[in-house]
Amino acid sequence: MTRRALLLSCAAVAVVVAGGGAALAGSGSGVPEGTTVRAIDIGGLSRAAAVERLESAFTTERTSSISLVADEEALQLDPLKAGIDLDEQATVDRALDAGMVDRLMSRLGSERAVDPVPSYDSARLTAELERLKKGFDREPREGAVRFTPEGEPVEALPLTGRSLDVPRTISALQSSYLSTRVQAAAEITPVKTTAEQVRRVRDEVAAPAVAAPLTVDVEGDPLVVEPIDIAKALRLEADDDGKIEPRLEAEVLHERVSGKLRTVGTPAVNATFDVSSGKPVVVPSKTGMSLSAEDLAEAVRGVLTDEAPRRASAPLTVSQPRVSTEVAQGLGVREVIGTFTTRHPCCRPRVENIHRMAEIVDGYVLRPGDRFDLNGYVGPRDKARGFKEAPQILEGQFVDRVGGGVSQFATTLFNAVFFSGLKDITHTPHSYYISRYPPGREATVSFPLPDLVFENDSPHGVLVKTSFTGTSITVTFWGTKRFDEVRSITGPRTRIRDFGTEYVDREDCTATEGAEGFDIVVTRVFVDGGRELRREPFKTRYKPEPRFICGKPPR
Repeated sequence: MTRRALLLSCAAVAVVVAGGGAALAGSGSGVPEGTTVRAIDIGGLSRAAAVERLESAFTTERTSSISLVADEEALQLDPLKAGIDLDEQATVDRALDAGMVDRLMSRLGSERAVDPVPSYDSARLTAELERLKKGFDREPREGAVRFTPEGEPVEALPLTGRSLDVPRTISALQSSYLSTRVQAAAEITPVKTTAEQVRRVRDEVAAPAVAAPLTVDVEGDPLVVEPIDIAKALRLEADDDGKIEPRLEAEVLHERVSGKLRTVGTPAVNATFDVSSGKPVVVPSKTGMSLSAEDLAEAVRGVLTDEAPRRASAPLTVSQPRVSTEVAQGLGVREVIGTFTTRHPCCRPRVENIHRMAEIVDGYVLRPGDRFDLNGYVGPRDKARGFKEAPQILEGQFVDRVGGGVSQFATTLFNAVFFSGLKDITHTPHSYYISRYPPGREATVSFPLPDLVFENDSPHGVLVKTSFTGTSITVTFWGTKRFDEVRSITGPRTRIRDFGTEYVDREDCTATEGAEGFDIVVTRVFVDGGRELRREPFKTRYKPEPRFICGKPPR
């Protein structure tokens, strides 16, 4: 190119630039044409108009919940609560911050996209993420097989541990403004067990273990171990290497069948107390020949997963009493700490069952910290041990079963626990209210469930004494008083519900008049030195008891 041509070209460019500059100068201070913010056109608008358009255009986006995805779970974050918002002023400032070339290109029809400028309240955002973190974080859990209260095996699948990383999640949010789904940051802690492993243990170990009763031959005497006894003692949890090996807790299993152990060998006799003089006198303990906890567990382990009928054998060995004479002498059993009596009509089969259970429990001694499990100690109710058929509530109807009626003993025992101030672990009120019992302060039992369990949470021993007449049953606890008085406050009946009528076409049908259902709260009040120490509420909901009519419904 000649010098003359070069000079002419430069002159032309200067003319174009000068013309564009003049055009830009004439365009004012508005937003350049073709400028958008997330597809919202604010080109050509004044600053105030651009701010107003952004305020109205992003109303939904600014308030929509943000799904924070971590470990395949979505945590919902409210942007307003978290202090996340659109800074319209700063966004328009960014749009206005256009150079000469940008403005020139906008005049020539070119589009220019501007990112929205968010504002963050660091304190509020951190606080909201910390709140979500509490519900998200968890410790790692290895897989296991557990048992329902009824003894059914259920899988507890492994879960990885996890923890929401708040600082990294804040960074992810800041780089993804106006996104409704953001990948959060989390630390994941792996586990060693697998879901497949847990299911295999459930099917191949747990299910066979509780599929049927197991009979242990104890030198000629049969001892039946029920599936529920095995379920209560069997542990199927992962070890440090992630292996799930069956572990049978010998002492738990032994305690579960303790009521039956009296029928094999010559069991040791625990020390107890004679209170006939009005003052407790220790009755010495005796050693015996019985089945030890470890021998029982070893016998059961050997056939744990065998098909029914399962049989094993175990030897008798010298057994020591659970409560020795020396231990009993130091338990501090010196006075009545609580007693309760309930009454019943004379001479019915259920009365024999009540008295039989009272005889089995009479004289039992709890050391400090001991728990008494009524079903575990008494065992199944059967005719061989003196129990009779009598009505009991089963699935909402009155049916005849061996051992029916023993809930009256459970209710009497529970009230003795209540007024002695001992710790209630578990008790189950009747589904229908029975008028011979105090409302909200009664208990039902059947084998294996429902059960009644209480704990001697006092620093002294507790003696359980029972007595009965043809029309009453009494349970009395002896020990050392911790409270001057334990009171019962019965609240009003609420949520009254009417009853209906049902026809029962069954030979063992028991007709009833029906009764309303209701809710009630009974409060146990502990008083000592004239001062109220604490209160403990017991809430009970009774179903309406239908009016049962024996026979077929009318056509």
